[in-house]
Amino acid sequence: MWFFIIGLLLLGGLYLSAHYNWWRPKVSHRYPRILMYHSINREVGPLVPDLVVTPEQFETQLKYLMQRGYRFYTLSELVQSPHEDKAVALTFDDGYRDNFTKMFPLLKQYDAKATIFLSPEFAGMDLLTTDQVKEMHASGRVEFGAHTMSHINVSTAEKTIAEDEIRRSKSYVEQLVGYCQAFAYPFGRYHDDNAAFVKQCGFTSAVTVKKGIEPLNDLFRIKRISILRSTNALQFHIAMTRGRYRV
Repeated sequence: MWFFIIGLLLLGGLYLSAHYNWWRPKVSHRYPRILMYHSINREVGPLVPDLVVTPEQFETQLKYLMQRGYRFYTLSELVQSPHEDKAVALTFDDGYRDNFTKMFPLLKQYDAKATIFLSPEFAGMDLLTTDQVKEMHASGRVEFGAHTMSHINVSTAEKTIAEDEIRRSKSYVEQLVGYCQAFAYPFGRYHDDNAAFVKQCGFTSAVTVKKGIEPLNDLFRIKRISILRSTNALQFHIAMTRGRYRV
């Protein structure tokens, strides 16, 4: 019986350690925290459910950041100028319409900033309108970056197609708001030629989906902290202090 109980306790401990990575070393506050979101909504719609964070969760996370003295930056502000300790950049992939209807009001309420990566031809998705993009940009709180036109995997696409998608997505954002400096690799997939072309196009940074907190040494392979619908408050804290909360 005791062996059975001890076995259950060990399994429980392993499960908790895998989903709550308290054992990872804390990362210095000198290194910026770059958070990755997608949709902010109560309804999931056509998306993978975990990519849809509720407005209530997002507000709780904003409160956490404010209460602990984090300072909000757009991604380009973060990489192009010196920043103080406890710097954070909120990034949103794809450009869903709820970024305007649900996320933007909270951004204004908590005096925060964000960077949204647009993929304007992402089929089947409810995306931001051009008027919404312009309004958010005019507020000074939102930077817009590129995410290819149709959300293709640039690492597996033919070279000419991948480069055309990257180049045209930059031009699209520039035509809307005047400039486009940041890029996000769709699905987080890329190879060295993709990263080199992104730099060649005039972008100043590019983000991946690899998890972690690091000094910004490689501006075209920046890691982020993934925030999901299933991320609870303790996991959010662990991610903010250690770069990731689960194995």
